Parts: sequence; structure tokens; C-alpha cells
Amino acid sequence: MKYDFTSLIDRHGKDAIAVDGLGAGLGFTPGAPKPGFDAIPMWVADMNFPTVPTIPETIMERVQHPTYGYFTPRQEYFDSIIRWQVTRNGADPALLTKDCIGYENGVLGGVISAVSSFAAPGDPVLVHSPTYVGFTGVLENNGFKIVHSPLVKDEQGVWRMDYEDMDAKLKANKIHVAVFCSPHNPCGRVWERWELEKAMEVYKANDCLVVSDEIWSDILLNGHKHIPTQLVSEDARNRTVALYAPSKTFNLAGLVGSYHIIYNKYLRDRVEAKSEKSHYNNMNLLSMYALIGAYKPEGHQWVDELCETLSGNINFGCDYIRQHFDGVEVSKPEGTYMLYLDFTRWCKDHNTDMDHLIQAGWDVGVAWEDGRPFHGPFTIRMNLALPLSRVKEAFERLDRYVINGSFPADPA
Repeated sequence: MKYDFTSLIDRHGKDAIAVDGLGAGLGFTPGAPKPGFDAIPMWVADMNFPTVPTIPETIMERVQHPTYGYFTPRQEYFDSIIRWQVTRNGADPALLTKDCIGYENGVLGGVISAVSSFAAPGDPVLVHSPTYVGFTGVLENNGFKIVHSPLVKDEQGVWRMDYEDMDAKLKANKIHVAVFCSPHNPCGRVWERWELEKAMEVYKANDCLVVSDEIWSDILLNGHKHIPTQLVSEDARNRTVALYAPSKTFNLAGLVGSYHIIYNKYLRDRVEAKSEKSHYNNMNLLSMYALIGAYKPEGHQWVDELCETLSGNINFGCDYIRQHFDGVEVSKPEGTYMLYLDFTRWCKDHNTDMDHLIQAGWDVGVAWEDGRPFHGPFTIRMNLALPLSRVKEAFERLDRYVINGSFPADPA
């Protein structure tokens, strides 16, 4: 490989909540490990790899000029997005123009701008479950009522949408806005075209705006291919607000910067009117250059190598669980770098609860994430975007000290 996905990076003191937040008492961060164990950050969804060099190079080139005043986005910014979407996602360059692209401080902010453009506080919004905690937070904080349509596993253990349930809940609750996740977080499904087509038929039949979070669209495993929701039909293109960002792909969350693609002018006008009213949804100069640096030709190769690396990590993790962790279930993700582990049978077999299990992992430095806020009662979410050596160390610790070790079965 051209790029480095094996070196261990010390992120301590470098503004990384993934490591500096451990044991900080923030309420949502894992506890610090016991003495003798270093922390392996496997919770917050950022990566422990150095980003593609063209990003800092592009930023530093701009920083050399000592003025950073008011600005408008460069044409190069829009051209970079269009090239990326055409090359990697099959967008039609005749349809995807500069006018379709708008800046968002973050995908979750974009979700609220879109939802609140077509729904009022108190209105119901359809979301699949398991549900990304960010959706839960922003929708509830803005006064919307979440109606869950649970994903279901088929006979092969693959997460699927329940179209009948979606349709019934849209009708029963008079819902006209849905938040969709593609690829799905936390389950890791990369939806097939027929699945997207069928979902969009349900939304169309219920006159439903679709807000499609596609921030994970570049993180694809074992040859899976992302199909943008907007590209499955003309109707889908005209009823969907799609949200993207280089932040997840290139580990740029600290720089802030996302974007929407909205083909339909009526939808676009409504969403942009809402997002502009706060006067805070404005692009940062350096985040613009970060995107330009990310979407250079080198970025394409870097992402391809990243996906190859992550595929190896995911394959290792799923194989290890199958071979060594009796009672733990996982559906191999097709996208993202997260595992969504189900400990229902394991907890029953060991007469213990999730609080003890999660703490046992933290004690030995495996800083995994409580999956219960994602609406899975016996689940843990686990980030595998680390050098494989660290992934192996984490699983070996879990094997030795937690899953098959002297775990204290004390649910009282």
C-alpha cells in the first residue's frame, strides 16, 4: 500500500476525545482502564489513521497567506464535490450542478434543517431502528416525535427493512418526513438497489420527504457498492435531501464541514431558507480547503486502501467472534467500520447484565460503546478503524479477561 494504516499514533494531548475523554466523567465517555492496561479507543466513530497527506498540504498552502477574511466558496470546491460524486457514486454530471450543492456545518444540522422545513415540533418522523444516537438526539431536542420501524434479520442474519411496517406506521401516524441512513449506522448495511427502490415506493405512496444521511457512503467493505438514494428513480431524486461529508471518510470531524445535494429546487429553497436563518451555518475557510485536498486524485487511492484495510479488520473481528465468543452475535457489516454486537444470549448464559459487561471491557482498556442508546437492549458498538495490531490486541483482551475469562457474574 502507498499509505500508512499500520503505524500506531499517539493522539493524547492532540484534541482527541477518543482517548483524552476516557475517564473524564463526561457521562457519555468510557471509563479509564485499570492500572496495567492502556486504552484502545473503539467507541467514538473516528479513525486512528493519519489522513491523506493532500489535506494538510492543501490547508497549509492556504494558511501561508496571512489573511482569513470573509469569503465565498471557490468554484474548485463545487467542482471537487461533483467529480467525487460522479466518479465514486455514479452521479449524472448533467444533473448534479453547483446549484444542487449546499454547505452544512454537519450532517445532523442538515437533518434538522430538512426535517423542520417540512414538519413542526410535535410532528412524527419515521426512523429505522436500531437508530443512530445522533438522530435520536437532534430529533428529540428539536421537539419531533420519533416513530421507529425496526429492521429485521432474515434467515441469513442480514438486516432488512420491513416495508409493510414502514407503510403501516407512515399511514397510522400521518407521517410525511422520514430520516433514512445509507449505509446504515449502526448495522452497517449497504442497501441494494432493489431495497432502495422498494423503500422509495413506500415513501412515495405516503407523500413522504426523505432525508438521507449518506455520510458513510465512502466506507465500503469487501467490494460492496453504495447506491445513492437519489439515483434509484426520478421520483427519488425529487423527494430526497441527501447529506454527505468528507469528515467521516477522511477523519476530519474536528474541522467541521458537510454538504447537501438537493436536485429539486422547491425542496432546496425550503431547506436553504431554514438553514440560513441561524446565520451560523457558514463554511469555515479551512474546511473548504480540507475538502478540496481530500477529493484530489490521491484521495481516491487513499480511500480505496482504507476500505481494503477496514475490510481486513472487519473480517478478522467477525471471524474471531464466531470462533471464540460463544453467545455473541454479529451480522458482518457491508459498510462503515463499526461492529454492532448482540450479547443477549451471552448475558443470559453468564447470568449478568450489560452494565457489568461494558465495565469489564473498559477495565481492560477496550473502550467500546454502550449500544443500548441505539435501541438494542443487549448491544455494544465497536469501532475497528485502528491498525490491525490494536484490533487483535483488543479481541485478545476480551477473550482472556471478559468473554471467556473470570468475568464477575454479579448482576445485583
